[in-house]
Amino acid sequence: MSIRYLEQTKTFMLDTKSTTYQMKVDHLGYLMHTYYGETISDDDLSYLYIPADRGFSGNPYEAETDRTYSLDTLPQEFSSNGVGDCRKTSIEVLNADGSVAFAGTYKAHNIYTGKNKLEGLPSTFPGSEEVETLEITLEDAITNLQVILSYSVFEDEDVITRSVKVVNASTSAVKLNKIMSATIDFLHSDFDFIHFDGRHVMERNLTRTPVAYGVNSIESVRGTSSHQHNPFAILCDPKADEDHGDCYGFAFVYSGNFLCEVEKDQFSKTRISMGINPRNFCYLLGAGEEFQAPEVVMSFSANGFAKLSHQYHDMFRGHLITSKFVDQPRPVVINSWEAAYFDFDEDKLLHIAESSVDMGVDMFVLDDGWFGKRDNDLSGLGDWFVNTKKVKSGISGFADKINALGLKFGLWVEPEMVSEDSDLYRAHPDWAIKIKGRRPTRARHQLLLDFSRKDVCDYIIDALNTIIDSANIDYIKWDFNRNLTDVWSHALPAEQQGEVFHRYVLGLYRVFDEVILTHPDIIFCGCSGGGGRFDAGILYYSPQIWTSDNTDAINRLSIQYGTSFAYPVNTMEAHVSVCPNHQTFRTTPIDTRGIVAMGGVLGYEFDSTKLTPAEKEVCKTQIGIYKKDYDVIGNGDYYRLTAPDDNNHFMGWQFVSKDGKKAIASVVITEYEPNGAQRFLRLKGLEADAIYYIEELERKVSGRVLMKAGIPLSLILFQYDAIQYHLEKM
Repeated sequence: MSIRYLEQTKTFMLDTKSTTYQMKVDHLGYLMHTYYGETISDDDLSYLYIPADRGFSGNPYEAETDRTYSLDTLPQEFSSNGVGDCRKTSIEVLNADGSVAFAGTYKAHNIYTGKNKLEGLPSTFPGSEEVETLEITLEDAITNLQVILSYSVFEDEDVITRSVKVVNASTSAVKLNKIMSATIDFLHSDFDFIHFDGRHVMERNLTRTPVAYGVNSIESVRGTSSHQHNPFAILCDPKADEDHGDCYGFAFVYSGNFLCEVEKDQFSKTRISMGINPRNFCYLLGAGEEFQAPEVVMSFSANGFAKLSHQYHDMFRGHLITSKFVDQPRPVVINSWEAAYFDFDEDKLLHIAESSVDMGVDMFVLDDGWFGKRDNDLSGLGDWFVNTKKVKSGISGFADKINALGLKFGLWVEPEMVSEDSDLYRAHPDWAIKIKGRRPTRARHQLLLDFSRKDVCDYIIDALNTIIDSANIDYIKWDFNRNLTDVWSHALPAEQQGEVFHRYVLGLYRVFDEVILTHPDIIFCGCSGGGGRFDAGILYYSPQIWTSDNTDAINRLSIQYGTSFAYPVNTMEAHVSVCPNHQTFRTTPIDTRGIVAMGGVLGYEFDSTKLTPAEKEVCKTQIGIYKKDYDVIGNGDYYRLTAPDDNNHFMGWQFVSKDGKKAIASVVITEYEPNGAQRFLRLKGLEADAIYYIEELERKVSGRVLMKAGIPLSLILFQYDAIQYHLEKM
């Protein structure tokens, strides 16, 4: 059994193959967090916490004369609020009497085989192996408000998932102002906090800082998980690196506003919490009603970041992504956006598609501009009918012409948006998110449809399904190109306007359920101006996400590096684009662009009619290599061989097949030194005593030598040059 309750000590033991998570119900009924880390025996580790009389840390009335018992110092599994614990809380609730108190003590628990599906939310699911789940009910004895803590153990993946359900068992309505899906209290604070920050076209750059006194946090209040902060974070030993040290990962399965808080308190303890951002959040919970919070996926590695990443990659591929394409080779697409933007007609698109056939691409994707009155980004969104002046055959007829070339057909949509210059907005101006009486904030000259409304979602579900079912479509790129602002719904009363952000996300997931999940034979690619909604919630529905609008190969090295800490390589769509690059104006060799794009889901983003025969031949070779080696790239273990700030003058990464028989190592020269030092690429993940044949060097070398000494890099590799090494175990 992976979950056990030890009655004698009132201790819960959650065991994966390499880790243990332990909790204990103490003598006053509070749920203590006692341990998370490498596997231990059944010892009750609550002895590690030594109560003491701490000045200005109050004591529950039930503690009577025991001045050493304080919620302000107790390591809690789900923290109280307003009753003595002055640290960051797991919950904030406004009770019917106006009080803000919650003191949850143990009421009951249930252990069962299986995994709960969170109502209205994406969540992880069991595979072929058995998963066990623990539910612990905490209740405030005065208000009767309950929280049900849910833990599911994925033993082979070394993963434990957590979620929380709030149940209003009282006779009066309450307002839920904060709810964290996971909280852990550590008895020490010797941690670094790693998170992944950025901005549009430069997403998920690794930031690492020591945990300092006070509160360290990352968040989004933009309505999405955002370009600025990703809902994934790591707590680790200060000396932890790719191969050594303890590290704890926390990934939020949610696509809206989030908050991750790390607090180092007055006694050098650490509390980490992750959940829906409480800013602009207030959920009215009537008597008998429930609120389901999203899921957090937790994993621990005692062997550094690479192992932690492998655990997340395997978990997401095997137990989060629902698409049947998750472990299948993906079609290599050529996308029309950077080739034509809005300036196209059917003949121009067909010439690009026809010119791409002999490159070996599998699919042509028609991006923005095919619908409504859409010659720029000032109009047309919401009018999901084809513009026959630009696509004269209609979507069905055009798809047939693409298919006749031997290519599959894909289509771009942005269903959550509406242009003020559109038939839809003129008919339903109240369907847009905007505050009554105020002029709305524009972004990309577009507004958001109110997905917190059932009628709006119903309309979009019908419109999208009509388009998708009208033609032979194999791929949909689902975009989202602005933040949520001026958040107010015409359909909700004033006391429920604090629910709009969350209801929007629930509406989005409902649309996904009715469109994406009902079309299992179509690949849906997530996108939000590139990587603005690259999160585990989107991956539940989409096996791949457009990683960034920045297609520059050198910038992509750091973007894909940071993304890889949590997210599998075969979820990162990456395209070879034209040079000079449209975002950075940098020129890099087409070989390099291809090698970098093969660090994700390979595709192309240019007008192929303008390529030279030699360039087209390079693309054909790239596609051939990618398809031949897809199982190694898409489903193998990924190793980061260097980091962007290592000052190695190159970036390196590596794939190793799950059976260990094949490996691919890639290198890009990021800074060239004339008459420079000899540099070496040291590999990882090989069998030390095995012999590997390196195709490019025509040489046999032991795994031990390749990992300890490495491969010498050629001195005639210049700035932005790249090379791949293909290894096979003899």
